Amino acid sequence: MALLPALFLALLAGAHAELPGCKIRVTSAALELVKQEGLRFLEQELETITIPDLYGRKGNFYYNISDVKVTQLQLISSELHFQPDQELLLNISNASLGLHFRRQLLYWFFYDGGYINASAEGVSIRTGLQLSQDPTGRIKVSNVSCDASVSRMNMAFGGTFKGVYNFLSTFITSGMRFLLNQQICPVLHHAGTVLLNSLLDTVPVRSPVDELVGIDYSLLKDPVVSNGNLDMEFRGTFFPLTEGNWSFLNRAVEPQLEEEERMVYVAFSESFFDSAMESYFQAGALQLTLVGDKVPSDLDMLLRATYFGSIVLLSPAVINSPLKLKLQAMSPPRCTIKPSGTTISVTASVTITLAPPMLPEVELSKMIMEARLSAKMALRGKALRVKLDLRRFQIYSNQSALESLALIPLQTPLKTLLQIGVMPMLNERTWRGVQIPLPEGINFVREVVTNHAGFLTVGADLHFAKGLREVIDKNRPAVIVDSSVPPASAAAA
Repeated sequence: MALLPALFLALLAGAHAELPGCKIRVTSAALELVKQEGLRFLEQELETITIPDLYGRKGNFYYNISDVKVTQLQLISSELHFQPDQELLLNISNASLGLHFRRQLLYWFFYDGGYINASAEGVSIRTGLQLSQDPTGRIKVSNVSCDASVSRMNMAFGGTFKGVYNFLSTFITSGMRFLLNQQICPVLHHAGTVLLNSLLDTVPVRSPVDELVGIDYSLLKDPVVSNGNLDMEFRGTFFPLTEGNWSFLNRAVEPQLEEEERMVYVAFSESFFDSAMESYFQAGALQLTLVGDKVPSDLDMLLRATYFGSIVLLSPAVINSPLKLKLQAMSPPRCTIKPSGTTISVTASVTITLAPPMLPEVELSKMIMEARLSAKMALRGKALRVKLDLRRFQIYSNQSALESLALIPLQTPLKTLLQIGVMPMLNERTWRGVQIPLPEGINFVREVVTNHAGFLTVGADLHFAKGLREVIDKNRPAVIVDSSVPPASAAAA
C-alpha cells in the first residue's frame, strides 16, 4: 500500500515542476574543438607543476636535484567524451613531459653541477569533470576525478662522470617519477574546481538586459550527460528589475531537442518571448507619446480634418493647441511559434487629444489597435536577436460600429506611422539582442533557425574568440585558497 502514496507524490511533484524556457544541448560534434582548446590550457597548467627538491646519498655519492620545471607536453593519443552521470571524461595516454632542472652531484672529493634536460615518458592521465548546479542555479564543476601515472624517466647525463651518473641515475629518476606522479592530479583538481569554475562564472545567471528588464538563466536541475550529449535546462525568464519577487507562469509547451549534427543546439519556448514582453509591459515601456512637431504633418492635418466637427465646438484657446497621439499596449503582447513562422500579437489603445499649454487635455477619440508582427530570429556571436515586421494592422472603436466606419480613413496613415516611426525604434532595441548562457570567449557561428510548434531551435557551431587561458586569467580570483586537495594518484602510491 505504500506504493500508492509514493506514486501520488511523484505525480504531484511532476505536475508542479517548472518548465524550462530555454534548453541547450552540447553534442559530441563539439568535443574535438573543446579538446584542442582544453589541451592547450592543460599543457600550460602542467607547466606550473612545482616538484620539491630531490636529494639523497648512495654510498659516497651525494646528489641534489632542484629547480625542476616542466617545459612541454607532447601528446600521442587523447580522447574527450561524454560519460553518463554528469561527467566529461578526458583520457591521455602515452604522452611525454619535458623537464629541465639543476643538478648538484658530489662523489668523494669531485663535484659537478649544472642544468640538464630530461623527459617523463609514458604519461597517462584519466580525469573526469562532474557538472552540477550550485545553489544560485549556476553550472559548476563540482568534482574532479583523476588518475595519473608516469611509467619511466629518461635523463641524458654527460661530462667526466657520465658512467657514474648513468649507473646511479636510477635512484634519481625513480624519485622524480614518484614526485611527478604526486603532482599531476592536484594540478588538474585545481584547474577544474577553481580555474574552470572562474570561466563558468562568466555565464550569465540573473543579470540585467537593460535599465528596465533582466533575465534569469538559472539551471532548473543538474546537467544531464548521455553517451552523445550534454543537456541543460534553464529557467529562461525575463523579469522587471523593479520587481524582485515577480514571477512568470510558464504555460508554453516544453521545447524539445533531438538534433545532433551541429555542435550546439539552443531551444526557446514561447514563454521565453512572452516573459520578455510581459516584463516590458509591467515596466511601462510599451507605450509611445507623440506631441506637436513629433506628429507627422500629413497625419496632423488628417486627424484635425477627421475630428473637425468636435474641434470647432471648443473654445478658441484650445482649437489651435498641439495634437497629442498616445499609443499604449492594453495587455502584454503574445508570441506564437509555428513551423511556418513566429508572430507577435499586440492590442493597444490609440488616444488622440488636444494638449493646450497650462490647460487640461481634450480627448478627441480613443480607438483600439490590433497588430500582428512577424519576428525573425538570428544568433550573432552569443546574442539572440529579433527583427520585427508589421504584417497586419486594424483600428476600430469599442464604442460603436458607426465610429469604427469613421476611422477607416485613418487606417493607412496610422499604419504608415507605425512602419516609419515606431518599427525602427522597436527593431533598434530587439536587434541588440539578449545574451544566451555561454561563457566569455565562446561564440556561435554558422547558425540555423528552425521553427516548431510552440518553440524554436537554433543549431550552431562553436568558435573560441578568446583562449581559455586569456579568459581564466582575466576572471580568476585574486586570492585562491584550495583546501580540498584530493588524494594523490593511486598509480603514484
